[in-house]
Amino acid sequence: MRINTNISSLTAQENAVNTGKNINGSLEKLSSGLRINKASDDASGLAIADKLRTQATSINQGVDNGNSAITLLQIADKSMAEQSNILDTIKAKLIQANTDTTSDSGRSAIANDVAKLLEQLNNIAEQTNYNGTYLLQASASSSAASSALSFQVGETSSDTISLAAVQSNTGGLSLATLKTSVDAGGLTKTLAASQQAVVNSAIDTLNTNRGKIGSTQNQVDSAVRNLMTQATNVKAAESIIRDVDYAKESSNFNKQNIISQAGSYAISQANSVQQNVLRLLQ
Repeated sequence: MRINTNISSLTAQENAVNTGKNINGSLEKLSSGLRINKASDDASGLAIADKLRTQATSINQGVDNGNSAITLLQIADKSMAEQSNILDTIKAKLIQANTDTTSDSGRSAIANDVAKLLEQLNNIAEQTNYNGTYLLQASASSSAASSALSFQVGETSSDTISLAAVQSNTGGLSLATLKTSVDAGGLTKTLAASQQAVVNSAIDTLNTNRGKIGSTQNQVDSAVRNLMTQATNVKAAESIIRDVDYAKESSNFNKQNIISQAGSYAISQANSVQQNVLRLLQ
């Protein structure tokens, strides 16, 4: 029997240290809710989980972009809906002016009404914007067509949805001649008759533009729904890799705790064995 080196005790102590590390690792997982807290826990799993997390973040930003685009498109559509109401009223005013039961003074009053309506139609185009991006014309001071818009609704730069340029003002709707005439108060029966077809064409153009906006909104809606499904699936995949299984890890912790208690008992027993040497010396 040896006294200087207690091999049994050293072995028990080594096992106790390893068990303690296992207990600390298990507690870390239980307290954080993560199976992977550092690269050494699962290097390949960490790399995959981080890639999935980045993908989910990108997809969620795409969803946010899509929702912002929907808001922008709704603003444009509502403004154009009001312009449509204005054109309907103008058409009715021109019909009223194109009848002999309306006097010249009556046509003059109608001209003033139409002038105000066309002014408001332009005001709507000048004011309609989303976060500084003008939607119905180039800017508040320029009546040229707006810039074509592109929305990234996805995780890559190629995942875009586009909206063509729009010019929804008297210039873009070919109402300049009518505007010039009514601004000067010169609305005749002949002009009222001829401009009805022009207003009809303007209504058709406006409806076409609204149709494009509606189609774009439907496309964005579909893309957002698809991205939300993708985000859910990607987060689920990340969770399987990264998150801790509490039932499994709790069982492991209890196991390691029992082993630790058994190890402490083994150390005490290994140390007490040395006491047997004393009996040989008695």
